[in-house]
Amino acid sequence: MACHQEESAVTQPGFRIYNRARTDENLIALFGNLPASIISDNLSRLNGTWNLHPFHRPGTRLLGQALTVRVRSGDNLMIHKALQMGGVGDVLVIDGDGSLDRALMGEIMKRVAQARGFAGVVMDGAIRDVAAYREDDFPCYARGVCHRGPYKEGPGEINAPVSISGVVVQPGDIVVGDDDGVVFVSPVDARAVAAASRQKAADEAAIFESIALNRYDDAWIEKTLRTRNVQVLE
Repeated sequence: MACHQEESAVTQPGFRIYNRARTDENLIALFGNLPASIISDNLSRLNGTWNLHPFHRPGTRLLGQALTVRVRSGDNLMIHKALQMGGVGDVLVIDGDGSLDRALMGEIMKRVAQARGFAGVVMDGAIRDVAAYREDDFPCYARGVCHRGPYKEGPGEINAPVSISGVVVQPGDIVVGDDDGVVFVSPVDARAVAAASRQKAADEAAIFESIALNRYDDAWIEKTLRTRNVQVLE
Protein backbone atom coordinates (compact mmCIF):
# COMPACT_ATOMS: atom_id res chain seq x y z
CA MET A 1 0.00 0.00 0.00
CA ALA A 2 1.49 3.31 -1.05
CA CYS A 3 2.03 5.92 1.66
CA HIS A 4 2.12 9.65 0.93
CA GLN A 5 3.71 12.08 3.35
CA GLU A 6 1.35 14.70 4.81
CA GLU A 7 2.16 18.31 3.98
CA SER A 8 2.26 19.07 7.69
CA ALA A 9 4.70 16.26 8.46
CA VAL A 10 8.08 17.04 9.92
CA THR A 11 10.68 16.13 7.31
CA GLN A 12 13.61 15.48 9.63
CA PRO A 13 14.68 11.84 9.32
CA GLY A 14 12.96 9.80 11.99
CA PHE A 15 10.03 12.22 12.28
CA ARG A 16 7.64 11.26 9.50
CA ILE A 17 3.86 11.01 9.30
CA TYR A 18 2.16 9.48 6.28
CA ASN A 19 -1.37 9.42 4.98
CA ARG A 20 -3.17 6.08 5.08
CA ALA A 21 -5.97 4.86 2.84
CA ARG A 22 -8.99 3.56 4.77
CA THR A 23 -9.56 -0.17 4.46
CA ASP A 24 -12.98 -1.28 3.19
CA GLU A 25 -15.09 -2.05 6.25
CA ASN A 26 -16.72 -4.93 4.36
CA LEU A 27 -13.33 -6.62 4.10
CA ILE A 28 -12.71 -6.18 7.83
CA ALA A 29 -16.14 -7.61 8.65
CA LEU A 30 -15.25 -10.86 6.85
CA PHE A 31 -13.10 -11.79 9.85
CA GLY A 32 -15.64 -10.93 12.53
CA ASN A 33 -16.04 -14.41 14.02
CA LEU A 34 -12.98 -16.26 12.76
CA PRO A 35 -10.38 -17.55 15.26
CA ALA A 36 -6.87 -16.16 14.95
CA SER A 37 -5.47 -19.71 14.82
CA ILE A 38 -7.54 -20.64 11.77
CA ILE A 39 -6.64 -17.41 9.99
CA SER A 40 -2.99 -18.08 10.83
CA ASP A 41 -3.22 -21.55 9.27
CA ASN A 42 -4.42 -19.93 6.06
CA LEU A 43 -1.54 -17.48 6.07
CA SER A 44 0.92 -20.37 5.74
CA ARG A 45 1.41 -20.31 9.54
CA LEU A 46 4.01 -17.57 9.07
CA ASN A 47 2.01 -14.47 10.01
CA GLY A 48 1.09 -13.11 13.40
CA THR A 49 2.45 -12.35 16.82
CA TRP A 50 4.33 -14.59 19.21
CA ASN A 51 5.34 -13.75 22.76
CA LEU A 52 2.89 -10.86 22.97
CA HIS A 53 0.49 -11.29 25.85
CA PRO A 54 -3.18 -10.28 26.16
CA PHE A 55 -3.65 -7.91 29.09
CA HIS A 56 -7.41 -7.48 28.71
CA ARG A 57 -10.33 -9.52 30.00
CA PRO A 58 -10.23 -13.12 28.67
CA GLY A 59 -12.58 -13.76 25.78
CA THR A 60 -12.19 -10.27 24.35
CA ARG A 61 -11.85 -10.12 20.56
CA LEU A 62 -9.94 -7.58 18.50
CA LEU A 63 -10.90 -6.52 14.98
CA GLY A 64 -9.94 -3.39 13.08
CA GLN A 65 -7.39 -1.82 10.76
CA ALA A 66 -3.80 -1.01 11.57
CA LEU A 67 -2.67 2.50 12.38
CA THR A 68 1.05 1.80 12.61
CA VAL A 69 3.53 3.63 14.82
CA ARG A 70 7.28 3.18 15.07
CA VAL A 71 8.98 4.75 18.09
CA ARG A 72 12.38 5.05 19.65
CA SER A 73 12.78 2.55 22.47
CA GLY A 74 11.12 4.02 25.57
CA ASP A 75 9.63 7.11 23.86
CA ASN A 76 5.91 7.58 23.16
CA LEU A 77 5.66 11.03 21.55
CA MET A 78 4.42 9.66 18.23
CA ILE A 79 1.91 7.37 19.94
CA HIS A 80 0.28 10.48 21.40
CA LYS A 81 0.22 11.98 17.90
CA ALA A 82 -1.33 8.79 16.49
CA LEU A 83 -4.07 9.04 19.12
CA GLN A 84 -4.86 12.49 17.72
CA MET A 85 -4.97 11.21 14.15
CA GLY A 86 -6.90 7.96 14.49
CA GLY A 87 -10.37 7.02 15.58
CA VAL A 88 -13.19 4.54 15.26
CA GLY A 89 -12.05 1.08 14.18
CA ASP A 90 -8.33 1.81 14.29
CA VAL A 91 -5.89 -0.51 16.01
CA LEU A 92 -2.69 1.09 17.27
CA VAL A 93 0.05 -1.26 16.06
CA ILE A 94 3.18 -0.04 17.80
CA ASP A 95 6.74 -1.10 17.05
CA GLY A 96 8.48 -0.37 20.35
CA ASP A 97 11.56 -2.36 19.40
CA GLY A 98 10.50 -5.08 21.86
CA SER A 99 11.91 -3.03 24.72
CA LEU A 100 10.61 -3.61 28.25
CA ASP A 101 12.65 -1.02 30.17
CA ARG A 102 9.93 1.68 29.93
CA ALA A 103 6.18 1.58 29.45
CA LEU A 104 4.88 3.23 26.29
CA MET A 105 1.22 3.35 27.38
CA GLY A 106 -0.73 3.44 30.62
CA GLU A 107 -4.27 4.01 31.80
CA ILE A 108 -4.55 7.61 30.60
CA MET A 109 -3.69 6.73 27.02
CA LYS A 110 -5.96 3.68 27.17
CA ARG A 111 -8.86 5.88 28.21
CA VAL A 112 -8.10 8.35 25.42
CA ALA A 113 -8.03 5.52 22.87
CA GLN A 114 -11.34 4.17 24.13
CA ALA A 115 -13.00 7.58 24.13
CA ARG A 116 -11.97 8.11 20.51
CA GLY A 117 -13.26 4.74 19.34
CA PHE A 118 -10.01 2.87 18.79
CA ALA A 119 -10.53 -0.87 18.43
CA GLY A 120 -7.44 -1.84 20.46
CA VAL A 121 -3.67 -1.84 20.83
CA VAL A 122 -0.97 -4.26 19.68
CA MET A 123 2.42 -3.26 21.04
CA ASP A 124 5.87 -4.77 20.72
CA GLY A 125 6.84 -3.10 23.97
CA ALA A 126 5.63 -2.55 27.53
CA ILE A 127 2.54 -1.08 29.18
CA ARG A 128 1.87 -0.02 32.77
CA ASP A 129 -1.23 0.44 34.97
CA VAL A 130 -1.83 -3.15 33.98
CA ALA A 131 -4.78 -3.64 36.34
CA ALA A 132 -6.76 -1.06 34.36
CA TYR A 133 -6.32 -3.19 31.25
CA ARG A 134 -6.93 -6.54 32.94
CA GLU A 135 -10.34 -5.48 34.23
CA ASP A 136 -11.50 -4.09 30.88
CA ASP A 137 -12.60 -5.45 27.53
CA PHE A 138 -10.46 -2.97 25.57
CA PRO A 139 -8.11 -5.25 23.61
CA CYS A 140 -4.46 -4.77 24.47
CA TYR A 141 -1.60 -7.07 23.49
CA ALA A 142 1.90 -6.16 24.66
CA ARG A 143 5.25 -7.80 25.23
CA GLY A 144 5.37 -7.00 28.95
CA VAL A 145 4.86 -4.61 31.85
CA CYS A 146 7.09 -1.91 33.35
CA HIS A 147 6.24 0.77 35.92
CA ARG A 148 8.85 3.19 34.56
CA GLY A 149 7.34 5.87 32.34
CA PRO A 150 8.41 6.92 28.84
CA TYR A 151 10.21 9.88 27.33
CA LYS A 152 8.26 12.18 25.01
CA GLU A 153 10.84 13.54 22.61
CA GLY A 154 10.78 11.31 19.54
CA PRO A 155 11.79 10.32 16.99
CA GLY A 156 9.15 8.13 15.41
CA GLU A 157 6.97 7.47 12.36
CA ILE A 158 3.24 7.03 11.83
CA ASN A 159 1.63 4.97 9.06
CA ALA A 160 4.91 3.48 7.92
CA PRO A 161 5.59 -0.28 7.80
CA VAL A 162 6.49 -1.67 11.23
CA SER A 163 7.82 -4.93 12.64
CA ILE A 164 5.80 -6.74 15.31
CA SER A 165 7.30 -10.01 16.58
CA GLY A 166 9.31 -10.08 13.35
CA VAL A 167 6.19 -9.71 11.19
CA VAL A 168 5.98 -6.71 8.86
CA VAL A 169 2.68 -4.88 9.29
CA GLN A 170 1.51 -2.32 6.75
CA PRO A 171 -0.78 0.61 7.60
CA GLY A 172 -4.35 -0.43 6.83
CA ASP A 173 -3.75 -4.16 7.34
CA ILE A 174 -6.67 -5.99 8.93
CA VAL A 175 -5.91 -6.89 12.55
CA VAL A 176 -7.62 -9.87 14.21
CA GLY A 177 -6.96 -10.95 17.78
CA ASP A 178 -8.33 -13.35 20.38
CA ASP A 179 -7.04 -15.33 23.36
CA ASP A 180 -4.47 -17.07 21.12
CA GLY A 181 -2.84 -13.92 19.78
CA VAL A 182 -2.98 -11.55 16.81
CA VAL A 183 -2.75 -11.98 13.04
CA PHE A 184 -2.48 -9.38 10.29
CA VAL A 185 -4.12 -9.71 6.88
CA SER A 186 -3.39 -7.55 3.85
CA PRO A 187 -6.59 -6.12 2.34
CA VAL A 188 -5.38 -7.51 -1.00
CA ASP A 189 -5.56 -11.05 0.39
CA ALA A 190 -8.59 -10.56 2.61
CA ARG A 191 -11.32 -12.24 0.55
CA ALA A 192 -9.25 -15.31 -0.26
CA VAL A 193 -7.96 -15.72 3.30
CA ALA A 194 -11.44 -15.25 4.79
CA ALA A 195 -12.98 -17.80 2.41
CA ALA A 196 -10.28 -20.38 3.13
CA SER A 197 -10.59 -19.74 6.86
CA ARG A 198 -14.35 -20.25 6.81
CA GLN A 199 -13.88 -23.54 4.98
CA LYS A 200 -11.31 -24.67 7.56
CA ALA A 201 -13.66 -23.66 10.38
CA ALA A 202 -16.39 -25.81 8.80
CA ASP A 203 -13.94 -28.71 8.45
CA GLU A 204 -13.00 -28.41 12.12
CA ALA A 205 -16.66 -28.36 13.13
CA ALA A 206 -17.10 -31.66 11.26
CA ILE A 207 -14.09 -33.11 13.10
CA PHE A 208 -15.55 -32.08 16.46
CA GLU A 209 -18.77 -33.85 15.55
CA SER A 210 -16.91 -37.01 14.52
CA ILE A 211 -15.09 -37.04 17.87
CA ALA A 212 -18.38 -36.73 19.74
CA LEU A 213 -19.79 -39.65 17.73
CA ASN A 214 -16.62 -41.74 18.22
CA ARG A 215 -15.96 -41.67 14.47
CA TYR A 216 -12.78 -39.63 14.44
CA ASP A 217 -10.56 -40.74 11.57
CA ASP A 218 -6.86 -40.47 12.38
CA ALA A 219 -5.62 -42.89 9.70
CA TRP A 220 -3.48 -40.07 8.34
CA ILE A 221 -1.00 -40.70 11.19
CA GLU A 222 -0.02 -44.16 9.95
CA LYS A 223 0.06 -42.98 6.34
CA THR A 224 2.46 -40.20 7.28
CA LEU A 225 4.68 -42.51 9.31
CA ARG A 226 4.91 -44.95 6.39
CA THR A 227 6.16 -42.21 4.11
CA ARG A 228 8.89 -41.53 6.69
CA ASN A 229 9.92 -45.22 6.84
CA VAL A 230 9.36 -45.28 10.59
CA GLN A 231 10.06 -48.68 12.17
CA VAL A 232 8.46 -49.99 15.32
CA LEU A 233 11.24 -51.48 17.48
CA GLU A 234 10.80 -54.29 19.97
